[in-house]
Amino acid sequence: MKKLFIIMLAAALVVLASGCAGSKEPQVQGAPEETQLTDNNEEESGKTEMTLKINDEEVTVKWEDNGSVRALADLAAEGPVTVETSLYGGFEQVGGLGTALPSNDVDTAAVSGDIMLYSGNKIVVFFGTNSWAYTRLGHIEGRSEDELRNMLGGGNAVLTITSEL
Repeated sequence: MKKLFIIMLAAALVVLASGCAGSKEPQVQGAPEETQLTDNNEEESGKTEMTLKINDEEVTVKWEDNGSVRALADLAAEGPVTVETSLYGGFEQVGGLGTALPSNDVDTAAVSGDIMLYSGNKIVVFFGTNSWAYTRLGHIEGRSEDELRNMLGGGNAVLTITSEL
């Protein structure tokens, strides 16, 4: 009886010890896996060329690689997408697309130059800052906050997006 007890105790300790020898990183059930861009993905995302003009002045945009941007590029490939925007809150221009794009809104701190999708059917271009739930589309590069404020802060603006697939 004593030998049986010792054997069962030893077996239990082996099972417990093997359970502790697993991965050192904590595992969170249901957490999304991180994805990283590879050189191939960057090459593929570079195939879609989209341009943005604000009131007929072309700006350089670093577009995101997501379903919203791909859908916008597809739409713009059919013909220029023109969005009439209105000044809102003294820090952004907002305008309706006239159609819905796929979205994945997350709480985001937007900064000057950010281009966001709001509610799946509105484009927002920032010349100031704001925090809200948006889907990131891209960021205007090479323009200071003052330059963007001069382009966007004086009233309504017209965005024209074109794409070559």
